[in-house]
Amino acid sequence: LLVVSANGVLFLVCWEVMALASFFLVAHDDEKPQVREAAWIYLVATHLGTAFLLVFFAVLGQGAGSLDFSRFGGTAFTPFARETLFFTALLGFGSKAGFFPLHVWLPEAHPAAPSHVSALMSGVMIKTGIYGLLRVMVLANDWPAWWGWTFIGIGVISGVGGVIYALVQHDFKRLLAYSSVENIGIICLGIGVGVFGIGSAGPVARLAMAGALLHVLNHAVFKTGLFLGAGAVIQAVGTRDLDILGGLQKRMPVTGLSFLVASAAICGLPPLNGFVSEFLIYLASYWSVLPQGFPSVNLRVGGFVVISSLALIGGLAAMCFTKVYGTVFLGEPRSARVAGAADRVPCMAVPLRIVA
Repeated sequence: LLVVSANGVLFLVCWEVMALASFFLVAHDDEKPQVREAAWIYLVATHLGTAFLLVFFAVLGQGAGSLDFSRFGGTAFTPFARETLFFTALLGFGSKAGFFPLHVWLPEAHPAAPSHVSALMSGVMIKTGIYGLLRVMVLANDWPAWWGWTFIGIGVISGVGGVIYALVQHDFKRLLAYSSVENIGIICLGIGVGVFGIGSAGPVARLAMAGALLHVLNHAVFKTGLFLGAGAVIQAVGTRDLDILGGLQKRMPVTGLSFLVASAAICGLPPLNGFVSEFLIYLASYWSVLPQGFPSVNLRVGGFVVISSLALIGGLAAMCFTKVYGTVFLGEPRSARVAGAADRVPCMAVPLRIVA
């Protein structure tokens, strides 16, 4: 309902229903104090974001004279109102998407929620933040260059910060939560290059935005596989602690192989889907810095920053998921509880195989 709503009030109602539904899903195991705490952190964070969206739609509706999306386009706003709209949308939607440092609820909610709920939240729900931002951006008559620098800045901080935090985690699902922040950063890098290309470099803008939008879909697929694989491991072993796992590939071959495919995809390795979307962003950035390319200084400098950041993020992601797969599935068990693990539930193997 959220993605098909054509009115600001209906959009906010659907946004709130989505937030409350997610709160109850996160709080599923509410007999545990840490789960209740994580659920409340998520609820507070999502309502702070909603408060900014209320301001956003109030300013937008006052300027357009209506809350119908069809009336928003082409409305003339003062510079102050325009900047207010951009920053309230950025904070409101960014808190849901998990922009760094608005990501505080992500590493708390994902370990607390059941794994299939984590897959739904990371694969679909946080993408509604990206969807909302892009949906309101297309209402603007032009995209200033500082919008592009804002997205690139968020992308660099979220991408590099998210993967570094993921590298040092010992909780299986908390690591996957931080990797979601990293991939949101990659999407923001593509949007940033796309903003620079609008008006001066159409091919670059189309490639960059296509890569960003495709990565939204691709991340939903491989992150679902990773969270479902983590859920199968937790179901079989009863722990999320990476330090006491190991040797599960022999005991859980379906889960192990599916997790390996998803790990390679999230690292952007060919020929998997993560490679395709990241390659489009790379290609757009490469075109923007060619000597005989486009004259925009913002586009050239931004393209160089994006190429450098993507390379760093990709290398760190490869380190992170090599560590995860090796620690969980290779070697020998590091505790007695791992010795009895197996792919016991056939219906859990079906979605893992489909996603892989």
